[in-house]
Amino acid sequence: MAERDAQFLEHLIKELVDNPADVKINRTVDEMGVLLTLDLNAADMGKIIGRAGSTAKAIRTLLRVVGLKNNARVNLKINEPVGGMRSAAQDMRSVDEVIEDLKA
Repeated sequence: MAERDAQFLEHLIKELVDNPADVKINRTVDEMGVLLTLDLNAADMGKIIGRAGSTAKAIRTLLRVVGLKNNARVNLKINEPVGGMRSAAQDMRSVDEVIEDLKA
């Protein structure tokens, strides 16, 4: 009964992504409530986040409703996959650095 939130999230996410085998959900409970941590394939990140975060926001709203039904506060954390856009952006060099390399 207590893990219905994780089961709901797993079913929802696996229906949205192209790589359902890569979906992993970790559920932890502390004094703040339930934290569901989502790991998925980097290619599926855009589908879960959505334009301007709209899909992720809708998923979080649904999880709050599931939590209210079970008298728990449910939060969702979406982990950035290895090789995701954020890590690629951090690896990019500035234009000035590239120009200096070309001069050398």
